[in-house]
Amino acid sequence: MRHGKKFNHLSRKTAHRAAMLANMACSLILHKRINTTVEKAKALRVYVEPLITKSKEDTTNNRRVVFSYLKDKYAVTELFKEVSQKVADRPGGYLRIIKLGNRQGDNASMAMVELVDYNPNYNPKGTKKAAKTRRSRAKKTTETAVETPSAPAAE
Repeated sequence: MRHGKKFNHLSRKTAHRAAMLANMACSLILHKRINTTVEKAKALRVYVEPLITKSKEDTTNNRRVVFSYLKDKYAVTELFKEVSQKVADRPGGYLRIIKLGNRQGDNASMAMVELVDYNPNYNPKGTKKAAKTRRSRAKKTTETAVETPSAPAAE
């Protein structure tokens, strides 16, 4: 029985799941955005966010711990140099999952996973772009309206 076990096994054995999540995490760190299924995206969030939190403090032990998860020295370097600088003031919630619809072949629900601070379209600092004015048809006034002649009264 699986009482109280909320971990999604993704229909894989432990070694396969760990390798898959490590590869996806490395791709996410290096490319800042990946497309995957919604379930894998949710599992990836649980896997990556503690690693990003560890990267905020650059110590030898933290680098070794993160490397034991990722097993890619380029991804670890990128995480500790660039990503940790961008998320230094953020208290959590480093990933954003955006649902994309269903995949053509097997109808699996797809999602895009991205690092929050790397998307310029969402503008995380809170400064909004200037609002565009909507153009609408000018309202007709009585002076510009063309008056129609009234019909002659019936006698």
